[in-house]
Amino acid sequence: MPVLVQVVLLLAALAFLMAVAASIQFFRHPIATTVWLRRKRLQRNGFTKTTVETSAGLQIVWQGGNGPLLVLLHGAGDQADTWQKIAPDLARAYSLVMADLAGHGQSAPPSGPLSIGTIVTTIEQVLDSASWKSQRFLLAGNSLGAWIAMLYAHKHPERVSRLLLINGGALKGLRMDITLTPKNREAARRAFDAILDPATPRPPNFVLDDLIRVTNQGPMARLMATEAEIPNYVLDGKLGDFPVPTDIVWGASDRLVPLDYARAMEAQLPAARLTVIEGCGHAPQLECPAKMLEALRAVLAAGAPPRKGVVPKESANL
Repeated sequence: MPVLVQVVLLLAALAFLMAVAASIQFFRHPIATTVWLRRKRLQRNGFTKTTVETSAGLQIVWQGGNGPLLVLLHGAGDQADTWQKIAPDLARAYSLVMADLAGHGQSAPPSGPLSIGTIVTTIEQVLDSASWKSQRFLLAGNSLGAWIAMLYAHKHPERVSRLLLINGGALKGLRMDITLTPKNREAARRAFDAILDPATPRPPNFVLDDLIRVTNQGPMARLMATEAEIPNYVLDGKLGDFPVPTDIVWGASDRLVPLDYARAMEAQLPAARLTVIEGCGHAPQLECPAKMLEALRAVLAAGAPPRKGVVPKESANL
């Protein structure tokens, strides 16, 4: 057999074995495999991974793009790569900073109870690092990330020019009949039903099984261990003088944090505007990225929402 043919056959056999190994890895650990692929996509699109030392240990930060600084914070149990479907487009107009929140992804601490206070403190230290210390920025977050973003903006309004809350905030209102640490497939299905639009395909059983394992061993369970501290980190009754103009972007199909929650925030905030995305659930950047991008572009192009009772300059001149 000619050497060239032998080489081709060998390469084909290796490719087949690698495909089989990848398939086995995906079916055994679909969530970890998906995260790995999402991070690879960030790398392919030019984003670089850096580390920032904090009191809780090293924090992982992805950055890339050009333009005004836009900081993106992910939700509970998620990671910075949750933005990988929309980050390349946003990076054409903004310099993006996407952190793994403390205790999530590859950010410290790797074990033990995880509090909202620890996450807020580490984000403060990340954003006070040399690269971004002197800059004001737009701050956006999804779910838990929106909660952390709101707490940060409330404490450091001099750093945040605008706030974007995506299906989350610092008010009470999470549905208590939906567990985010399911112990069986039925509970896992109910969780997906709460966060996805009815038309979105549901994950198969092997993904549900992996979800059960991951949520009961990972940051979600660690956050639940400090649940008693949550009342210290809500802003109910404190939004009347909130200092940062806020856009609220909401997947209408979210039943974990329903649309009424967003409307309550809009009503209480002195400068707020609600944008509803139909056909999307709790994490629109993953479920319907095209709609999410369209909404974000429109919101950012419109400028910051004015304070209630203040007539915009364009209208005042009519």
